[in-house]
Amino acid sequence: MEKGFHQPALAKLAIEYLVHNQEGVYVDCTLGGGGHGYAILERTSPRAFLIGIDADPEAIEYAAQRLSRFSNKYLQQAFFDQLEVVLHEAGKHPVDGVLYDLGISSFQVDEERRGFSYQSEGPLDMRFDPRQKVTAAVVLNGYSQEDLGRIIREFGEERHWRAIAREISRRRETAEFRTAGDLAAVVRSVVGERFLNKSLARVFQAIRIEVNRELERLRASLEAAFQVLKQGGRLVVISYHSLEDRIVKEFFREKYQSCVCPPELPACVCNKVRELEILTRRPLSPDEEEIRANPRARSAKLRAAEKIVPYREGQE
Repeated sequence: MEKGFHQPALAKLAIEYLVHNQEGVYVDCTLGGGGHGYAILERTSPRAFLIGIDADPEAIEYAAQRLSRFSNKYLQQAFFDQLEVVLHEAGKHPVDGVLYDLGISSFQVDEERRGFSYQSEGPLDMRFDPRQKVTAAVVLNGYSQEDLGRIIREFGEERHWRAIAREISRRRETAEFRTAGDLAAVVRSVVGERFLNKSLARVFQAIRIEVNRELERLRASLEAAFQVLKQGGRLVVISYHSLEDRIVKEFFREKYQSCVCPPELPACVCNKVRELEILTRRPLSPDEEEIRANPRARSAKLRAAEKIVPYREGQE
């Protein structure tokens, strides 16, 4: 079963930050092809345990074969905001580390039938989990022009968002959007050729994020991950675009900050305490050698933190 799941970016650094207990319980929230999961199991004792989560059933199938020689694992198809549910099913909490390698795999992009690539003529699907009802076609054919503009602006950071949303609305009056090529044609008609590829990437990213509720799920999952970590447990996140990285940065900052009282108060009344230490003051990026070997890693940023407050039973 050879599929193009991407070579994990910053894999060595991620495992170095994540694994601090050779017999610990570790969660890979974005299992993908099992690359990080394999590295975790190779790095740890047979008494350690891996929980792998991925919304894509094909990723779970692929990873199960790749990790078949290891018995100390539990793999589950789910979105990572269902982390707490999966841990209860596995009977493994609290945990020693949680890892995220965000974004989309090369396999998903290359599979034309999934509709993720603006270079394909595949159907406008873009679902990580085929059980979902909302597809890219539903978004493009059913959302208001105002909502489409908001999505393209906020999730794609595309400067031509207003014109693209207007053209989508105009085109669908005569014919439904069915293929990735239909959407690409609209973007091309608005943007022209000079900056086309960047605009296409941004618009397709925006629609994909909306279909899968990626940013909403990330915020919820980070909070859940923090709650299920033991004291001393590690949270490691690899992101690929500024929207993801901003959420991670703000989450770490919120948990790092202690008192949030207004400065004019003479004494603290909020009783907020620092809950984690940030292990990477600046995000770590791949070096040139890794980028040459794995061009997809160029935009990767790694952030890591350690929980410094006790785990509380029932909090998750």
